[in-house]
Amino acid sequence: MTAQHSSPDVLDAPRALEPIAATEATLHQVQRLMQLVNRDLRDEEGQPRFGLIGPDYTSERLPADVLTLLKQLLAILASGDAVTVVPVHQELTTQEAANLLNVSRQYLVQLLDEGKIPFHRTGTHRRLYSKDVLEYRAQRKRERRAQLDAMSQETQDAGGYPELE
Repeated sequence: MTAQHSSPDVLDAPRALEPIAATEATLHQVQRLMQLVNRDLRDEEGQPRFGLIGPDYTSERLPADVLTLLKQLLAILASGDAVTVVPVHQELTTQEAANLLNVSRQYLVQLLDEGKIPFHRTGTHRRLYSKDVLEYRAQRKRERRAQLDAMSQETQDAGGYPELE
């Protein structure tokens, strides 16, 4: 993989929570990159043979954990979905946290007031850490999955849907 730097802002990081998606023009290239990094190309020590080449043609090998992250990002982008990268300790506004949870800001504030998600104040404004918001989202997902599993089990215990058997 080669990264070329043609202008000063090419590698500037986007603001956290700003979704990134492959455009129609780059989707085919992203899919080809995904196929490339999914190949199990390893050296004698078992390390991936992937690296980045800088503007002065110096190269740096990608560590395995960075390659794993790259694989995940490329798979999501190749499927046509957008990706948002959020540092674990990123401080979020209530609106950013609400967007991350896909709820209204007012509902999020209610969750904060009920103590369901930790927050702190910066002056008069509430701030949340992305780690706490993501933990709440994962917990909510687990609870929904458990409820769905319980409903499915109740349906099976009651005879299920015989017309589907």
